[in-house]
Amino acid sequence: MHIAWLGKKSPFCGNVTYGREVTNALLDRGYKVSFLHFAQEEAHEPSWPDCQEVFLPFLYKSQVYTIPTPKSSKILMQSLEDLKPDLVHASLTLSPLDFRLPEICQALKLPLVATFHPPFDSKLRNLKSSTQFLTYQLYAPFLAHYDKVIIFSQLQRDLLIKLGVPAEKLAVIPNGVHTNKYSPGISYLKSKFYAQRLFVYVGRIATEKNIEALLKAWKHTNMGFDSKLLIVGDGPLKPSLEPFYGTEYGIYWLGFVADEQQRIDILRGADVFILPSLVEGLSLSLLEAMSCGLACLATDAGADGEVLADGAGIVLNTQGVTSQLKTLLPLFRDHPDITQLLGHKARQRVLEKYNLNDNITHLEQLYTQVLQQSHFPVLGSLF
Repeated sequence: MHIAWLGKKSPFCGNVTYGREVTNALLDRGYKVSFLHFAQEEAHEPSWPDCQEVFLPFLYKSQVYTIPTPKSSKILMQSLEDLKPDLVHASLTLSPLDFRLPEICQALKLPLVATFHPPFDSKLRNLKSSTQFLTYQLYAPFLAHYDKVIIFSQLQRDLLIKLGVPAEKLAVIPNGVHTNKYSPGISYLKSKFYAQRLFVYVGRIATEKNIEALLKAWKHTNMGFDSKLLIVGDGPLKPSLEPFYGTEYGIYWLGFVADEQQRIDILRGADVFILPSLVEGLSLSLLEAMSCGLACLATDAGADGEVLADGAGIVLNTQGVTSQLKTLLPLFRDHPDITQLLGHKARQRVLEKYNLNDNITHLEQLYTQVLQQSHFPVLGSLF
């Protein structure tokens, strides 16, 4: 089967990781994959082995959204006509082109699957979540014209149904982790930082991640010399936060770590993973930490609370994160038995529900279903 994948290769974000992991898994299973993405032909972007690439011109792109050039839809349509794939899978890039895809694929008689994964907080408890909710409201009428829409959680499914997307169009296939690769193992990280207990955050240093709530709690809690907090990632807030939360408080800023094995080594050396986000989709960093056997604390933003439900971790409310962590941080410092128990439960949850190998099998089944049921009614203009 030939899959035309429309996604992102840069800048680095969850969408990029999702596209890389899924397309590599499909290639390993014998699929032919063509990768269509926004890039300049002369740009030095990371390469996907064994994938034919198509470059779509753009005016602007960021980790959040993309603005294509007026010619991009014509180039996309011509490329799909030349490639003749069996199916198009769009990992939606929050681009105006997302809204044209049903028209384009209907004209070419190509089945169309989307993965829709903007972050959200279904309880709408803060300004950031309200902004993200507008994205869901904007996309819902168009998602109804895709053959299938993959989302990551039951919460996300319920939200889209409330916004008018037919239930039969939605398929819950979560993010997945290579559980053999992301697994508990030996690490010498603690000796490097002279630590008995290591706490870690992995992600963007941005407003929606609410990292200052964690930093404030750590700074105002006397964690002692033997406990250290590692901040792994980069982002717009890093220059304004780092000077006020430094090594004098046991906080170490490691920046963005590109090497995957190094990231795994960091997770294996840590005891506790903390994710204080205001909005999320389904955090791959959280799943990776769980798979490595860390005790995990995360807010109930997006699907993260669903992942940690029923004892697989500690679920925080997005309101009052600092005060909650002031209580919990000393508890996890002083009771390694609790940390070990939660780490074991986290690993088991990933093995049961978030194993990449199993989730790719579910994706294959979805492809087969879409191809068997594909039909092409006249949609009319979407504009």
